[in-house]
Amino acid sequence: MNFLRLVSLRVGLAAVLLFRLAACASSPATPAAASAPPSANSARGHLLIVGGGPIPDAILQRFVALAGAGQARIAVFPMASEDADAGIELTEDFRKLGASAERIVLTHEQADTEAAAKRLEGVTGIWFGGGDQVRLTGALRGTRTEGAIKERFRAGAVVGGTSAGAAVMSSPMITGDEKKPGGDRPLAKDSPDAWITIARDDVATVDGFDLIPGAIVDQHFVRRRRNNRLLSVVLEHPERVGVGIDESTALEVSPDGSWRVLGASVAVVFDARSARITPPTAKSLGAEGVRLSVLPAGSRFDPKTGEARLP
Repeated sequence: MNFLRLVSLRVGLAAVLLFRLAACASSPATPAAASAPPSANSARGHLLIVGGGPIPDAILQRFVALAGAGQARIAVFPMASEDADAGIELTEDFRKLGASAERIVLTHEQADTEAAAKRLEGVTGIWFGGGDQVRLTGALRGTRTEGAIKERFRAGAVVGGTSAGAAVMSSPMITGDEKKPGGDRPLAKDSPDAWITIARDDVATVDGFDLIPGAIVDQHFVRRRRNNRLLSVVLEHPERVGVGIDESTALEVSPDGSWRVLGASVAVVFDARSARITPPTAKSLGAEGVRLSVLPAGSRFDPKTGEARLP
């Protein structure tokens, strides 16, 4: 090979190498989260979140099936209710469906004992009853029993709940209290109206159990016209997807994080992650570009992409 051909070959190889390096540098990298499989630390069970009201038999049957048909062991926590008999009927319903079910009533002090936490060993299903969600989180938040609940969830147990038991699934958790009813136009004394404004710092929230990450749950949603409430919270926390679940309706959350709607009505999703929102310094709370999805039974929703699929 003569000298000129050798130089030409080397120049050509160098050009190819530079082209490939430039192509790699200009191509967007694939996010690790999009390509890597879930790690063992991210493994978890299902959630079955009911918006309150009468619970269809099919939803209870689904919960038992997720807990392990024929071998389900279910713990029912009814402390959201002040009724001394709360949870008894539901516990019996689970037993009629073939599950072993136990009603567990604890104070905060009791819930923080090792003995209480050990009662959840081997449990495959955990259910939170309705009532006042603040009562339930007050009894369990920060205790050994809460730790045991999350440990069972990570191990694959299904966690479900209705009404207040739905609200506790997310963090922040909507308490049900309104700070400034009517906003700048206060309601008449003793008015039964509520949540008639979209406003900043109006919806009271506290920490919930954060079992459905990246979301905020509201319940009794369509029947009680709670769209203003949820939308206000979502615009104040635009990094989280808001989901309002109507009565007799459930949101099933799979271990991979995808959602499916079950039951008699709809789940309504507010997604403001790509919206333009008025700054915190602005008096009014407003936005453009909020995505709305109204999802009847059989619909699916991917909170990672914001894509909905109707039945």
